[in-house]
Amino acid sequence: MRDALRAEARRFANTVIWSWAGFRAAWATEKTLRQWTLANVLSAALAFTLDLAPGERALILALGLLILAAELINTAVEVLVDMVSPGLDPRAKKAKDCGSACVALAVVAAGVAWGVVLLG
Repeated sequence: MRDALRAEARRFANTVIWSWAGFRAAWATEKTLRQWTLANVLSAALAFTLDLAPGERALILALGLLILAAELINTAVEVLVDMVSPGLDPRAKKAKDCGSACVALAVVAAGVAWGVVLLG
């Protein structure tokens, strides 16, 4: 039992290490990730400044993190597409456009949440 727990702890630690490495790599090369992170920090600061219900605050914070997750997915798609299809290809364009749409939808969701929280 102890060996199984140690193995799971080791797997979890590796997951954290690899995830942090991925975030750092994207941070170093992706200006949009840095921009969305700044927007997220400002949004979180506003969420904690305003008198919001805990559920409203949680929604705002979670959707901000979803934007960052979508941006990381978009970055992964773009890097992979550039690797396998360095030339112009309509399928590569579609993949990249869909990744970008993923980020855009997350941003719209966060904007809708802010709108409902502020106006509702």
